Amino acid sequence: METSPTARKLAGRFVAGNTLDDAIAACRKIHADGLGITLDYLGENVSSLEEAAQSRDNCLRTLIALQAAGLEPNISVKLTQFGLDLSEVACEANVAPVVELAAQLGGFVRFDMESSEYTDRTIAMTTRLHAKYGACGTVIQSYLYRSAADIEKLSAAGIRIRLCKGAYLESPEVAFPEKTKVDENYLKLAAQLLDHGTYPGMATHDEKMIAGVKTCVAAHNIARDRFEFQMLYGIRRDLQRQLIADGFRVRLYVPYGDAWYPYFMRRLAERPANVFFIARNMLRS
Repeated sequence: METSPTARKLAGRFVAGNTLDDAIAACRKIHADGLGITLDYLGENVSSLEEAAQSRDNCLRTLIALQAAGLEPNISVKLTQFGLDLSEVACEANVAPVVELAAQLGGFVRFDMESSEYTDRTIAMTTRLHAKYGACGTVIQSYLYRSAADIEKLSAAGIRIRLCKGAYLESPEVAFPEKTKVDENYLKLAAQLLDHGTYPGMATHDEKMIAGVKTCVAAHNIARDRFEFQMLYGIRRDLQRQLIADGFRVRLYVPYGDAWYPYFMRRLAERPANVFFIARNMLRS
């Protein structure tokens, strides 16, 4: 399936190639357009510690390659890529050198948030490594009931947060099942982060959420260099350009690697609404 013409076309729109060289080339173009990047080598839930070590080594190479290319050494990773399902100790031993190198290079590592079964462990590891090295942050999802408390804890430690809605299928016991509630919570959490967060990233393609953030920024006279919008590579390029033209900072999440197809299909299977989101936005520039 990955080699079919349709699959290649899809990959070309939403994934910056299979190799690190492909990704660096895409990032150069993004940088030239005035946007920031965070590079993500696709993959998660490795099945062996050998695979986890390979993920570590790949991320180390990526940070070095980004700096060598004159780009910010900024990457996003999933802790299950580093062996979190197998051993929390081994996972931390794998990811710590990545954060340490990012700190040395003046870069940054974002720990993507996975399903709610990983939330506590992800926050705990982010907090430990941030205290030791700085240069790392994580993601908070507005569909989880717990997120306001998590933001307070992380913000008190000066940890940078990316705010998103959340893409995993979750039980109504832990997450808002209604989109309207998720959206409402997103804007509440965005205001919370803009008030006392550390350089938060507002990750959304939803024009209503963007408008809500802009309203909050204007109402409280918040400087535009105190936060950034974040979007996915290849989605809503029209919005990306407009935000840059309006003087806002925008960072793109740039995925690359061979594992794009299973990753993409898992996202669709976990949350069917994503199918309609992708289909609708493929028709836009």
